[in-house]
Order: sequence, then structure tokens, then C-alpha cells
Amino acid sequence: MDKQTKKILIIAASTAFVGSIFISALTGGFAYYYLLPKILKNKNSFLDSKAVQTEIAMSQEQAVTDIVAKASPAVVSVIVTKDVPVLQERQKNSQDFLNSPFDFFFGPQYEQKGTEKKQIGGGTGFFISADGLIVTNKHVVEDESAEYTVLINENEKLPAKVLARDPVQDLAILKIDKKGTPFLVLGNSDEIKIGQTVIAIGNALGEFRNTVSTGVISGLKRSITAGNSSGSEVLEGVIQTDAAINPGNSGGPLLNLKGEVIGINAAVAQGAQSIAFALPINIAKKDVETVRSQGKIIYPYLGIRYIMINEATKEKNNLSVNYGALIVRGTQADELAVIPGGPADKAGIQENDIVLEINGTKVDENNTLAKLIQAKNIGDIVTIKVLHKGEEKTVKVKLEEKK
Repeated sequence: MDKQTKKILIIAASTAFVGSIFISALTGGFAYYYLLPKILKNKNSFLDSKAVQTEIAMSQEQAVTDIVAKASPAVVSVIVTKDVPVLQERQKNSQDFLNSPFDFFFGPQYEQKGTEKKQIGGGTGFFISADGLIVTNKHVVEDESAEYTVLINENEKLPAKVLARDPVQDLAILKIDKKGTPFLVLGNSDEIKIGQTVIAIGNALGEFRNTVSTGVISGLKRSITAGNSSGSEVLEGVIQTDAAINPGNSGGPLLNLKGEVIGINAAVAQGAQSIAFALPINIAKKDVETVRSQGKIIYPYLGIRYIMINEATKEKNNLSVNYGALIVRGTQADELAVIPGGPADKAGIQENDIVLEINGTKVDENNTLAKLIQAKNIGDIVTIKVLHKGEEKTVKVKLEEKK
């Protein structure tokens, strides 16, 4: 082989080597920037990789711990105190025997010795602005004769004023006299999806501050009847989650993995496991706006008590339609179907009527009666299609402020 031939072979080999490196780099880049995203989108390939699963779990775990660390300073304990009687056992006398011989021998006698302030309840809240504005549940601060304080950290306790209690939803707005408070960012509850991860923070059992639980959104647009010592109310459009919510968690934030508040923890399904409910944060946004602009929370209302109709309620009540709102009375004697003197009463709407449409919009599970009415303003005149004793009729109703 002559020198010229060897030189050509060396150049060819070098060119081939450099070319192979270039092609490898090009192929690797193509695989990294184009194929890898495609593979990650392929659920089967994605789930088959234990390494990828582990990395995802670690990333989510890191996200949760980061969010909790940032959010916890803005979550507060709401403490309810009240003057309660101080009872002291006293010495029995002959008059006690005449009044009640049985109690004289077996029951101690007490007399009141003044009053003392005592903690009678509590819940959770969270700051939504740097000027000390707090959102919580209405049932946490429902006692108008009680006093409320918030525990900001382990050592700082400040009095809180209840600015407004929502007349419809289980929400209340509080205020403390403090500037520069840490606060949470409010997200958009209309964008949440079933299956997404959520974090709940609250004062569990009224004792364990900033308890954290995680779970997923397990249902949307639920309607539930929430009850406490003072009665019950229907909550519509609520978020269902399996994140553990315990007594005392009420009023705490439900966060997404961006650290945004998407709900306010409100209720737990009794007799069930891993079923809890939160009010959508978009409802609270409206409350905050009206409190800032008008100093109170106002709602237009019809003045009726009702249940939403679906296939189940249609069959149970032997109805002719599977949508709308059936006007019914409650279980208590004072829970009337139509409030006397209210807007619906003035328009001639009666018990057992079915509200079919509001301004031409069908009343169903996607467009509940509460949702359609609350989108209106006080003083608006709405056209309502009603099914009355099997016949449809249309009435006009002027909405009034719910007191």
C-alpha cells in the first residue's frame, strides 16, 4: 500500500469517527429533547419505570413540605371564649329537704359565685392580606355574645373582630389590629380537577396547631347538609376531598401544589371515612370584596327552602321532572318552605312548586338555584318558570337582600 493510499484511508477513518460522534450527539439530543417528552407522555412507559416513579414521589414530597413551610405562618387558631357561671357547692339546709327530699340526700346543691371567662370552642382561619384580614367558617364564630382571639404563633394572641358572617354560606371574615401579617394567595376554584393533590392545614381537635394532611380532590359540585349545635344548612357546590379534616380544622385552607388556597375546610361526613368537604375559595373572594366595599356581606334571595331534583329525588317524591328545585319545608316547625313576605311569597310561589328555569336557564345540578340567584344583584327582576300543580307558569320576582 503506497503512502497516498494510507493517507486517504486515515482521513476516511478520521472522518467516519468524527461523523459517528456527531451522529451520536445528534441522536442523543433528539432523544433527550424530542423522544423523552414523548415517552414521559406515554403512561405505560412512564409507570413501568420505578426510578421515574421514585423521582416523581420525591418531587411531590418536596413540593408539599415547601408549601407547608411557607403557608403555616399564615394559618391561625381561632379561640372562642365566653363568660360562664362559676358554680360552687353549698351546705344543705332544711328548706332544701322540703323543696326536694331526693336531691337533699343524693344530689349536691350548687350556687353561682360570679362568672369567669372560659374557652368554649375554637377553629382555624388564615390571613388573606397583610392588614390582618382572616377567613374562617361562620360556624366557628357564630356566637355573637362570645369573644374571639387568634393565636398567631406560640406566644402571640390578639383579639379579633368579626366583620361579617355570610348569611348563606358557612363563611365569616375576621380582622385583627396588626400590619404586615403573612398571607396566603387565593387560587381559582373553578379550575380544580378531580384527582389533583391537595393539602389541608388546621388546628386539629382544637389542640394540635397547624396539623397537615394531604389527599386528592375526590369530587366536585357536591351538595351537603351541614349541621352543628345551632341547626343545619345546605351547602352547594362544595369540594369533596379525602384529605383528613378533623374537628378544629374548620376554617383552615385547602391548598393546591402551587401553594394557592382553593378551598376552606368546612365539614366531615359523619359515619364515613376519608370524605370531607371544603367551600370553593371563589365564594370567599366575593365575600371579601363586599366587606371591603360595603362593610358587610350581602346576597339577593328568593325566600324559599328547597331541594335540588335529580333522578333519585324524582322517584322518591313521585315527580314528573328530573330537574329543577322542589320547594319544601324543613324538619323543624319554623323551617317554612316559603318565607312569609319574602320575594317568592309576593310573587305567588307556593310550597311543592318546582322552579324549572331562571331567566331561561334550566335549573339543574350544573346550574343550581343558589348559583343562579347569587349571580344576580339585589333589586334585579328575574323571570322564573314554575311547575305548579302539574302546570307550567311564569312569574316575575324582584330579588331582595337576605337579612
